[in-house]
Amino acid sequence: QVQLVESGGGLVQAGGSLRLSCAASGRTFSFYAMGWFRQAPGKEREFVAAIRRSGGVTSYADSVKGRFTISRDNAENTVYLQMNSLKPEDTAVYYCAARYRSTAAPLRQEYEYDYWGQGTQVTVSS
Repeated sequence: QVQLVESGGGLVQAGGSLRLSCAASGRTFSFYAMGWFRQAPGKEREFVAAIRRSGGVTSYADSVKGRFTISRDNAENTVYLQMNSLKPEDTAVYYCAARYRSTAAPLRQEYEYDYWGQGTQVTVSS
């Protein structure tokens, strides 16, 4: 069992940056593959970025590639999402997710994750 708490969301102008954090508690954090998803109003939740248990291997949605960076600090039990060059279409609730003992490539599908945070709102104004 792991508990996930996101933070770092807020209101930012287009072109700005935010860094989201997801703090994990419970089982050993390095046992979990991690991911970020988002859900905009009226839309389904979608994949944003993912990172393997040990870090180093990442995957991104095409819509954020080159602008967002996922990273993790296993000593701090935290996964991050650095978001640069933000656009109004990045406005959404952002969720982090965890999958226990995954050895596969970075996980891109919702059903592959066992645990979810409560989400943090990101609003990008034009």
